[in-house]
Formats: sequence, C-alpha cells, structure tokens
Amino acid sequence: MTLFLQTSISLCSLRERFQFSSSSSFLHSNSIELRSFSCKMSPDSPIPSQSITIPCQLDQPVEILAAPGVSYSDFRNAIDSSLFKQWLMNLQSERGILANGAMSLKRVLIQGVDMFGSRIGFLKFKADIYDKQTGKKVPGIVFARGPAVAVLILLTCEGETYAVLTEQVRVPVGKHMLELPAGMLDDNEGDFVGTAVREDMVDLTGFLDPSTGCRVFLSAGGCDEEIGLFLYRGSASKETIAELQGKETGLRDHGELIKVHVVPYKKLWRVTADSMTLMAVALYEMAQKEGLLPSLKPC
Repeated sequence: MTLFLQTSISLCSLRERFQFSSSSSFLHSNSIELRSFSCKMSPDSPIPSQSITIPCQLDQPVEILAAPGVSYSDFRNAIDSSLFKQWLMNLQSERGILANGAMSLKRVLIQGVDMFGSRIGFLKFKADIYDKQTGKKVPGIVFARGPAVAVLILLTCEGETYAVLTEQVRVPVGKHMLELPAGMLDDNEGDFVGTAVREDMVDLTGFLDPSTGCRVFLSAGGCDEEIGLFLYRGSASKETIAELQGKETGLRDHGELIKVHVVPYKKLWRVTADSMTLMAVALYEMAQKEGLLPSLKPC
C-alpha cells in the first residue's frame, strides 16, 4: 500500500515524499548578462534599478526598476530569483515572444515581492514590451509564482472508482474549494520526476504535443504558473475510503486547513470548479481512449 493510502500519514506529505523542484534548474548564471548593480538616487529616497542585457536584444539594454515601497533587498531577491530568470528565458525560447525580433522588452517594474521563508514565493511586476511594427505596448502585467504539480488520485474499491480531493480555504475567490492534491515546486532542488514518481505515477501532461512544453497554464494572461498533472491509480478497502473521508490534514501551523474528500469518479467532473481537476479528467479520459495509459501493476 502506497503512502497515499496510509491513512496515518497526511496526504499533504506528497510534498515531503518527493523533492519537488523547479523545471528552471537548467538556468545558468551566464544565460543572462547582468550589468553591475546601480542605484538611481532621487532627492527624497533611493530607487533601486539595474540594467540588464539579454542575448536576443544585445543592442537594447533592459531597465529594471523598483516601484515605490519595494525595498533594496526585495528588489535584489526579485531579479536574482529563479522566477524572474525563468520568465526571461521563456521570452527568448524557441516560441518566446522576443525570439523572432518582432517585439522588444524595454523596461520591467518590480511591484511586489512575497517571501516564503528565505525564497520568493510570489513576484508581481509589469513589463513594457513593444510591438516594433505598430509601436504599441502589449499587455504586460505579470504575477509570477512558478511551476506546480497536481495529482489525480484514483482508488478502486469493490468495483467503484473514487477520486481523492482536498478542500481548502481560497481567500482570493472567497470560497472553500475542492481541488486535486497539489503543491508548488521549490527552487533548484533537482527534478520532480524522481524514481518514486516513475514507479507510481503517469505524467498526464506528458501526453501533450512537445510544442506545448508538456505542461498546462491556468491563466496565461496574467500568471506564469505552469502545472504538471500526474495520475496515480491504486486500490483501497471500504475501511480506507471511510478513514480518508473528512480527514483533516495539512500544515495547520502554517494556516493549511485541509480536509480530504473522496468522491465517486463518475461524479468528479460535476462536483468541483477546480480547473486542474477538470483538465486532469480530460487528459485522463483522452489518454485512456487512445490507449496511452500503461497497464496497472498488480498490488
């Protein structure tokens, strides 16, 4: 019986079992040339700023500024973060918006930084990117939070398939939400798809065309978050299903007030407004229809 089914262990230990990590671990310090740091001084207070040169527009340095209220240390953390570096890399990738030279990045305004301990959890900035043909600026408000993963857990019990969801408080929408077990990825700690994951799970987003990056985006108009959706299939007894139902879990000392719900899979697509759940169901159904899923290993 896997960790997910051991009711004495929180489902939230998903993050403890695997070394979640950012796909941006391939970033190298020499991928982006950072000029020496400088501060632009005003009569009232210093405003942190820095000029950078990126490979795709060597003749057009990019000015990075801190908005009022952003401290020197937060500014430095922002431009040194994997979130910001990954965003710059995305701009210059094969399908990036700066790749063909039709657009240019002129300025970035760092507007907000939320630290999760010693690392940046959320980063808010505004990018001035212009279309060279029209001279017009394209929408460029960015909420950066980096990659995450979610797992569609399906348990069979006496001929019925059940899905495991978590109920969490979601302040931005003002509601409790039923969601897939999920978690943000940490910075530069290796690859999420480790040995244990390869043995137990199927990467549903891995079935997407390579041109997509084999990840899904929840709100690409404003947020960089990319999601890897995984599938876990197992079996469980009636007793295990009953013990999971309503189980309280999460890092409660950190405000994670999580409750486990087990619902029949055939009702899953109707009981939640969580986009990750609905995308996982669609990918699972299509992969199953096209015979892409590996055979289940006997327990």
